[in-house]
Amino acid sequence: MTSPKLWLGAALAMPFAMVALCFFRSARDRMPGLMMLAPLPALVAALSAPDGSQMVLPGALLGLTFLLDEPGAMLLGSAALLWSVSAAYAHAFLSGTAHRGRFATWWGMTLAGNLGVFISADLVSFYVLFTLATLAAYGLIVHDGTSQSRRAGAVYIALAVLGEALLLMAFVLLAAGSPEGSLAIRDAVAALPTSPWRDAARALLVLGFGVKIGLMPLHVWMPLTYAAAPIPAAAVLSGAAVNAGVIGLIRFLPFDAGLHDWGGALVAAGWISAFGGAAIGLTQANPRTVLAYSSISQMGLIAAVLGMGLATGNTSAPNAAAFYAVHHTLAKGGLFLAVGLAALMQPQRVWPVLLPAAVIALALAGLPLTGGALAKSAIKGPLGEGLAGTLATLSAITSTLLMLHFVHRLTRSAHPPSPKAPPEPVISWIAIAAASIAVPWVLYPFALGASLRDALAPATLWGALWPLLVGAVLAVALQQRALKLPRVPEGDVLAVAERAAPALRNLAAASERIDGWLRQWPVAGVFLLVLTIALAATLLAGR
Repeated sequence: MTSPKLWLGAALAMPFAMVALCFFRSARDRMPGLMMLAPLPALVAALSAPDGSQMVLPGALLGLTFLLDEPGAMLLGSAALLWSVSAAYAHAFLSGTAHRGRFATWWGMTLAGNLGVFISADLVSFYVLFTLATLAAYGLIVHDGTSQSRRAGAVYIALAVLGEALLLMAFVLLAAGSPEGSLAIRDAVAALPTSPWRDAARALLVLGFGVKIGLMPLHVWMPLTYAAAPIPAAAVLSGAAVNAGVIGLIRFLPFDAGLHDWGGALVAAGWISAFGGAAIGLTQANPRTVLAYSSISQMGLIAAVLGMGLATGNTSAPNAAAFYAVHHTLAKGGLFLAVGLAALMQPQRVWPVLLPAAVIALALAGLPLTGGALAKSAIKGPLGEGLAGTLATLSAITSTLLMLHFVHRLTRSAHPPSPKAPPEPVISWIAIAAASIAVPWVLYPFALGASLRDALAPATLWGALWPLLVGAVLAVALQQRALKLPRVPEGDVLAVAERAAPALRNLAAASERIDGWLRQWPVAGVFLLVLTIALAATLLAGR
């Protein structure tokens, strides 16, 4: 029997080996065809490694520790699946392009960091891998070199650096208060209640991870990025990479402590994002931007679940939130691939994509018999039956409105007269669409200890159905009245700030001057390596 440690090691080694091969030009040009293989060891690790599997690196490698627990395994497995399927799509996307090797390099670095955070068990490895994934994603966002992508990249990197700075300060405070200089996440979090920097560290953690999951008003990078990045990159960034913030909140917040004030603040920020994201999304015309605001809304709901768990001392909240995030990963990644596939097909042939996309979209609102219905059921316990439960029901109604708006915009989007779509995008779309339906049903009884029979009870099905019916009636009423909502620009508050502060309008121009330097993979690789060493040294100095 293969050792769980071997699979944990391979989960990290395969993406880094892919990046290392990119130093050789002949291998780099062939790498796009092999990208789908790199996440597979992580998928095997998530499926086969038992809860609590641990790997400790030698002292020469700083003794970094990697651990697989239930929330990490769920998020690692769903992320690996989406990365693999999206890589097959990306291979077709990159076919015949001049910079496919450069794209593969950025892809590999982002992949390595993203998968690594789900198994990191110490401050140094978590921060370094989190930063690697965040900064390397810039290369994916600006890959096509358009003015839109450069502006999105500039906004993204500005907020990314802000988030990394907040987390670095939080981690230094955690390391300074950890007993006997331990850098283990569990030790640092356990020691935090007696630390003189307790409140400052918690505030920095919530803000830093809040940037990553797009909590309002730290969300402005998300609609710009998801609309500008190539389709396969948008799929993995919206579905998998965003979960680095989710696992961060799960890892670093003490859910057994019952912190009412901090939990309440996170709940409030979550509901503002849940309803604010849905409201602004209804004003968007680009289906990719609609999906971006849907991600803001869904991440807000996850934050509310974690906040309720933190406030009430509910230790089941992390598993429930992770399960919800698994469904969001597969569904949102699949919907972005559907947008790309629809653009490759002739209008009369697009319905085989639109109909499944509509089902997956409504699953995000809790459509009965889908994985989304199970996800909604999973978070009912932490949210409870009071005000939070009522807001969750209202959120399902607004999500229905938003997803029907997305389907409408998808049907109205222009389709160029193209020949038959290549097989890779079609196969990728079918695979991820099926996974978004099937995986939650397979995972539900094992991850949550819940009964599928209860999930299929008539009362449960009706409880999931009636908010969708209300949302559908409201959508039809709005359509019949031809109510024209105001068009909020992508980035909403950023657009207002740009009008008020002319200096912000020069953000894209400033980034363009360094764009050519950063996008050269050898320079970027050395830069990230130096940054990684510097960050590790900073955290070690805080011991």
